Amino acid sequence: MAEGVSRTQFRKLFAPINIGRLKLHNRIVMPAIHLSYTPQGFVTDRLVEFYRERASGDVGLIVVGGCPVDEFGGGPYMIGISRDEFIPGLSRLTETVHEYGVPIAAQLYHAGRYSLSTDIGRQPLAPSAVASPLTRETPREMAKEDIARTVQNFAEAGRRAQQVGFDAVEISASAGYLISQFLSPLTNLRQDEYGGDFENRMRFALEIINAVRQAVGADYPVIVRIAGNDFVAGSNSNKEACILARELESGGADAINVTGGWHETRVPQITMAVPRGAFSYLAGGVKQAVGIPVISSNRYSDPVLAERMLRQGVADLIAMGRPLIADPDLPRKALDGRLDEIQPCVACNQGCFDHIFAREPVACLVNPRCGQEGSLKAQFVAKPRRVTVVGGGPAGMQAAVCASARGHQVTLLEKEERLGGQLNLAAVPPGREELRSLILSLGSQLSREGAELRLGEEATGESVLKTDPEVVIVATGGKAAAPEIPGVDGEHVVQAWDVLADKVDVGERVVVLGGGATGCLVALYLAQLGTIDAPTLRFLVQNQAERWETLEQLVPKGIKDVTLVEMLPKFGRDIGLTSRWIILQDLARSGVKMVPEAVAKKITPQGVEVLVGDSERHIAADTVVLATGVSPQKSVYVDLFGRVSELYLIGDAKEPRRAFDAIREGFNVGMTI
Repeated sequence: MAEGVSRTQFRKLFAPINIGRLKLHNRIVMPAIHLSYTPQGFVTDRLVEFYRERASGDVGLIVVGGCPVDEFGGGPYMIGISRDEFIPGLSRLTETVHEYGVPIAAQLYHAGRYSLSTDIGRQPLAPSAVASPLTRETPREMAKEDIARTVQNFAEAGRRAQQVGFDAVEISASAGYLISQFLSPLTNLRQDEYGGDFENRMRFALEIINAVRQAVGADYPVIVRIAGNDFVAGSNSNKEACILARELESGGADAINVTGGWHETRVPQITMAVPRGAFSYLAGGVKQAVGIPVISSNRYSDPVLAERMLRQGVADLIAMGRPLIADPDLPRKALDGRLDEIQPCVACNQGCFDHIFAREPVACLVNPRCGQEGSLKAQFVAKPRRVTVVGGGPAGMQAAVCASARGHQVTLLEKEERLGGQLNLAAVPPGREELRSLILSLGSQLSREGAELRLGEEATGESVLKTDPEVVIVATGGKAAAPEIPGVDGEHVVQAWDVLADKVDVGERVVVLGGGATGCLVALYLAQLGTIDAPTLRFLVQNQAERWETLEQLVPKGIKDVTLVEMLPKFGRDIGLTSRWIILQDLARSGVKMVPEAVAKKITPQGVEVLVGDSERHIAADTVVLATGVSPQKSVYVDLFGRVSELYLIGDAKEPRRAFDAIREGFNVGMTI
């Protein structure tokens, strides 16, 4: 697509805009994302190279952080800005980003009661001594001296940010952090001028912006990131967010960045179960309340959607965090009309938020180079080799993409008529549809790199050798395993994969054996069969066709009676931490009966006999679904062992693992040969 056509398509997204005196050449903002690339707070080569690549992709504004303003504000591995010893590294970071003509801002951050005492080496501070459900610690109530010192620390951090070359600062007043804690009646129980009604609860936030403004001067851009709705019962809604935004504008804010709820909310915010742009209405409410630019955040992975929201007037800028982790070149590809080349964020959280909660550096499912930008670059090979990849699942596709991109002559054999392997099944349960975009992306990359695809061709050792390979990569995946219990071969016993592939029908009463990721997702899929979809719900609400109580029952619960049986105490043990609670919550809302610590002893025509503790129990079922694990399929590897000069076994064919690990393994092999 010609550049002129693309500029017309994205006439708002790539239009310049000012935040105060700061001119942005487009309206894509990369928001602050904790990366864990900065041990003890000091800027590292890893952090610099990460942001170099995002700046080179032509984003409009980069916000880095959070940057704790003092020793109470946050733990190790966050970007330090609280002391002058951080200045040299911060200066190097800003200078690097400026090489590409991209402005950069620092987010000034204080976690309050979300700080861990083990991280900060002291008891956390908060407006009141209300325990945190995340850390399970009770903070110390801030004295007036603590409040005054913290306000001054924000101001000093702002001055330091200006000194080292940041083009703006963003004050973090969202997500349940310290300023949010002062704003909320749930966490602010004070009886002095900082507590009570909302006007008093805003005092701390307004004192901070006033102090920062005085420290940086009248013309230096100041952004404030707020929660458009806390999504915590009894806390602030969009109504209070709009009041706060107006007061912040009066206090000197140049832009408002609107995100979603607190970390402790039970409303999902950023997983693939959240529809794209679902929280745009929060920014829309704030935009009607203020005259300064408004940034809309959360679940914008598609530049077309971002353009539409800007044209509709929902916001003035769009924040894209994880999409720019997935593809640093997203802005340039969109501007050039190369939408099919964008590596899409699928909101899986496996490499980003799951890693953060596990105290690991951020990585990415769809972008294996994430966090390794400075050291891991594809080198075009001097002597191309003939490479045969067996298996078109995520591991095989990624290996083939990398090998082709480096100049090798690649042939990929896949026994099915389509690529994707188990990703095709993983995309079937409700809220998992984003995974289809990963299949399409990898397939598009294979086509662009010129790999030869042979679909519908089941490989054997002999057929692989006929391709005359110098290197063979076996990624034949796994097959569903069946437990060795009486009755497992009954006609009413089916595999979870066959259910998701729509190869079998199930009865009204269903028992799912196995409470891992596959079992949980197939149970959720079955439990939501027969529920009303979003367009139907909208129609019924608009026409007042049903009572709201009826609609609340029709949305989550379908027509199947589903029981999920797991031999371990916990369900979804192999699901990432940031997604697991959402899936378990959806299972409960959908009426799935969950039986933990239950061992299936026998399958009968009438159901399943299980042992729960010392008690035997019969669970009636018309259909029994097996979700009891995966066995590696490595027969092709065994046939080829010793018959080719270079042979690799990757993905589930080697050992069942997450898509994140399979893709990373395929990438590493493709980069090695």
